[in-house]
Amino acid sequence: MRSANAIDFWRGVALLMIFINHIPGNAFSYITLRNYSISDAAELFVFLAGWSLSYATGGPHHPEPWLRTLLRLLSRAIEIYRAQLVITILALAFLASVALLLEDPLFLEWHNAASIFYDPVRAIIGTVLLTHQLGYFNILPLYVALLLFAPFIIPLARRSPWAAAAVSIAIYIFTLVTWTIPPNWPAEERWYFNPFSWQLLLVLGFLSAELSRSSPTFKRIVARLVPFAWVALAIGAFVTLNQLWPDPMRVPEPQLFFLFDKTYLSPVRVLSLVSIVIAFHGVYKYIERPLGPITSLMCAYGRNSLAVFCVGSLLSLIGQVIRAILPGSFLLDCALVVSGIALMGFTAWFVEWRSRVPYLVSQQAS
Repeated sequence: MRSANAIDFWRGVALLMIFINHIPGNAFSYITLRNYSISDAAELFVFLAGWSLSYATGGPHHPEPWLRTLLRLLSRAIEIYRAQLVITILALAFLASVALLLEDPLFLEWHNAASIFYDPVRAIIGTVLLTHQLGYFNILPLYVALLLFAPFIIPLARRSPWAAAAVSIAIYIFTLVTWTIPPNWPAEERWYFNPFSWQLLLVLGFLSAELSRSSPTFKRIVARLVPFAWVALAIGAFVTLNQLWPDPMRVPEPQLFFLFDKTYLSPVRVLSLVSIVIAFHGVYKYIERPLGPITSLMCAYGRNSLAVFCVGSLLSLIGQVIRAILPGSFLLDCALVVSGIALMGFTAWFVEWRSRVPYLVSQQAS
């Protein structure tokens, strides 16, 4: 088990905010990042995924062979793909059960589920291909796509960070100009997270991790940018709190460069996320000890991000249904959020306990 560290901590914070935000309207959702920043926890999570890829593949000083990286990332992509199928089936079964128990077929149409229930032949194919995604269950398909892209960008990034950044930015700009995006087939929709745009955050996270460990110049530049990052965050908070969103009918072409679009990850969202990372990159060492058990819990979330995310996604769906059925109240929101935090914490503990069992058994046998 890894010791507590800043990457796991902030990844755990992002997972907690994603869980809370996925229960829309609850009292705690108003204190999460998206209410005070143009970007939100999803951008932070993907950026940190890119950062962790650097560590997982050996780092800049001891990079592992490309074939091993390819197999490692392919294995992880398969693991996440399997998790996506499992939680999608469980979510559909839950919605179907609620519809039967309450005799309310509207639950069959929640979060883009109607295709599964009313057009199952095509929708099942789409689910297996990841082209059909339920609402609030669409981050893992993005991550699968990014992991399949990563083995090709990582060698380039280690040979020439500038070349990797140029390739990533070129794909990003092309996507914004042409509105290229995978379909959410068979529904007449689109992926909520466009992988052609969001790959930029993965690459930025990877390059930041590599350069922070190999380039003193990069670290000096980041340190000098901290005051400017806080100014950018203050401006972003003012814009967000006052809902000063650009009017899609008035911005020039190409529109996606000037909107705050999350699906295509418009540039202002990237700038907002980069400002957050620069402003907070040195904060962990000051809060690690004062936060005590909170630090331990967030790091446990981050170390076991896949399992925690999957459980959190299902719990947030349950929370949505409960809030739709019962009268809303602060006590109900407290119960949902606290129980969710506890169950995600238990999930993290259980995953780590299960991974220790074979080791303990082998130690006893020897």
